[in-house]
Amino acid sequence: MVAEDLHEGTGTGADWQSRRIAAWGIAAVVCSLIGLLIVTARVIQLKIAPGDQLTAVMVDPFSTRTSVGRRGDLVDRSGRLLATSTIGWRLFVDPAEVEDLATIGVRIQSLIGLDAVEIDKRLSRRLRSRFVALSDILEDWQVDRIQSADLPGVGLERRQVRVYPQEHSAARLVGTVGFDHEGLGGLEHALESRLGGTPGSVRYLRDVRRRPLWVASHEYRPQVDAEPVRLSIDMAIQRYVEHRLQVAVDSCNAGGGRAIVIDPDSGEILALADIISEREGWPGQPEDPLRDKHERLGRNRCVSDPYEPGSTFKPFIWAVATEAGLAESEEVLPTPAAVPYRTSTGRRVRDVHYYGPMSWRRVLVKSLNSGMAIVAERMSPELMQSCVHRFGFGQRTGCGIAGETAGLVTPGASWTSYSQVSVAMGHEIGVTPLQMVRGFSAFARDGTLPSLRLLADDDASPVEQRAIDASTALFVREIMEEVMTDGTGRASQSEQYRLFGKSGTAQLPRVEGGGYHEDRYISSFIAGAPFDQPRVVVLCVIDDPDRSLGAWYGGRVAGPVVRDMIDFSLKYLGVPADKMPEDRAFSASR
Repeated sequence: MVAEDLHEGTGTGADWQSRRIAAWGIAAVVCSLIGLLIVTARVIQLKIAPGDQLTAVMVDPFSTRTSVGRRGDLVDRSGRLLATSTIGWRLFVDPAEVEDLATIGVRIQSLIGLDAVEIDKRLSRRLRSRFVALSDILEDWQVDRIQSADLPGVGLERRQVRVYPQEHSAARLVGTVGFDHEGLGGLEHALESRLGGTPGSVRYLRDVRRRPLWVASHEYRPQVDAEPVRLSIDMAIQRYVEHRLQVAVDSCNAGGGRAIVIDPDSGEILALADIISEREGWPGQPEDPLRDKHERLGRNRCVSDPYEPGSTFKPFIWAVATEAGLAESEEVLPTPAAVPYRTSTGRRVRDVHYYGPMSWRRVLVKSLNSGMAIVAERMSPELMQSCVHRFGFGQRTGCGIAGETAGLVTPGASWTSYSQVSVAMGHEIGVTPLQMVRGFSAFARDGTLPSLRLLADDDASPVEQRAIDASTALFVREIMEEVMTDGTGRASQSEQYRLFGKSGTAQLPRVEGGGYHEDRYISSFIAGAPFDQPRVVVLCVIDDPDRSLGAWYGGRVAGPVVRDMIDFSLKYLGVPADKMPEDRAFSASR
């Protein structure tokens, strides 16, 4: 009996102990679950709506560093640098690392001269930022001082710097870039897809001291540097053309000048210059507001600004009319001897000089407006208009220079008998210098127009446009050589090379009110050489030369400029002279 009672008591105590342990276990589990729920809820709350204090110190455990792909160089046809990129540094501050924000501006000013007040303003606006840029590209001495000072929170950011070794030469053609190294103007903008390098980056896990801990392979992307781009421009020719054009503009107090040198065979542009000369008291001056802000941002007037070519346009009409059989070269035309010629509609057409009846050939040599008007009235409007388009006028050349315009051509619906005669003399049509050298190249080739190129490494197949037959092109070239010896180009003969060319003197259009100035002109000259195998075609346009100085005709003002540019270019290219000694003596006697 006693044994059984003890057994029952023992069993009861064990059950009670078990129940107590179970109860504590359940309580512990419940408490743990509640704690986990509270922690989870707090984490969720902090993720969704962290407080201001936490927000101020929250940081991503990952950092990303970027590297900039080097921008491609621009080089001329011989590899001379036109634009290249070097490394520069700009100053930045991490406010979280600076020991004393109240004095950091003064310390930086004492070191490198930056304005302490401006520094404080920038920092006060971005106190929670980890990167506040304080400067543009620093000079070398400033970089040395910042590095030597070793200020906490003050650092140097590596940046690309675009450098133009040729300084002002070809400035508007090359263009410039912005602070972020993206093209803003000229070829820097037009060739952005080729010049802009591809940036690289690496994303890594860091510790509390911002030291890298781990980089995954897929988080690394290397930078890609852009390849250099080689242009057709030759800087030796470019510099000479710019210098000679500036001398010409200054000597005749002109409003500006433009010049182009191309290789008519390949279509490569060897030089391209554009000058604006400010003159007070001259209305209708060439203007370029962007050029005033930055010389590399201005428009390139050789491709953007049309002008009336005047008599330099006559060879194109002469060639088409002759090829169409509307006039024989030796046919004598009833050009006047003393008074202006009257067209069938009664329009008066004046010549600079009156010679009496002249052959169609001599009409081009002597640049007679009356003779061009006579044959122009034999042409149909459709033939005249086709002539304009066959030589590439009224359409862009597609050479790749930004801002190129198509010129100004009277549409067929508005074409009148007045247009018919005016265009034959180079009026009522606007051409760009670039279009002009391309069209004239037909006479330096086999009657086809070249595809103008600005990239020497362009492998695209050239697209040629036939304007006239090869025999016609050679014939007109022969007559334009006579222009140099017995026409308006006599003052522009070369002692070394047989030039063929044509002068032009067109009245300057009025900016306001329409019509033309009576005593202001656009003087131009275009020529090619050597005669048998032309290597260059050169055009010079002088905007509004000062008539009071006594010279304003294209043959006198622009002709010698073209001759000098041809002589320099051909000698530089190693082209032997093609004038015989007796020809040189004859030229000197003229």
